[in-house]
Amino acid sequence: MGLFDRLSTLLRSNINDLISRAEDPEKMLNQILVDMRSQLAKAKQQVATAIADEKRLRDQADGEYRQGADWEKRAMLALQEGREDLAKQALVRQSEHMTHAQQLEQTWESHRLETEKLKNSLRDLNDKIEDLMLTRRQRFKQGAKRIQPMRGSAQALMMGHRSLDGAEDLF
Repeated sequence: MGLFDRLSTLLRSNINDLISRAEDPEKMLNQILVDMRSQLAKAKQQVATAIADEKRLRDQADGEYRQGADWEKRAMLALQEGREDLAKQALVRQSEHMTHAQQLEQTWESHRLETEKLKNSLRDLNDKIEDLMLTRRQRFKQGAKRIQPMRGSAQALMMGHRSLDGAEDLF
């Protein structure tokens, strides 16, 4: 029975040791950084797409405004030539283009605001990554500071051991 208890204790201690190693804060911090960098790459892609969509919407709205202005000029020319029927048709087309341009402008404005939010989120994520990197560097420096005295003690022990080796020869 004592053998099984010892074996059970040994297995539990090894499992606990594995779990403790898996919970290594440095490894967890590294994994968080990897995940955040992945999110940052995806966020950059989303921001780039949003900016391209925003530009496309602006260009479409501007194009509709230009077409509306063209139809207004055509209406004026038709009136100068005494063609009220053509002028009315041109004004209908001008009105359609202006209405569509205003709708596109509203869509563009809401998209622009969403793009700004995405840009701010991207900046925040980038700042968090930089903060984590700084924390990681600080922890590394703290670990190095803790190791320095240990190295000095180990070297002193090694020096003392060497001097004892020479003392054995005296006896």
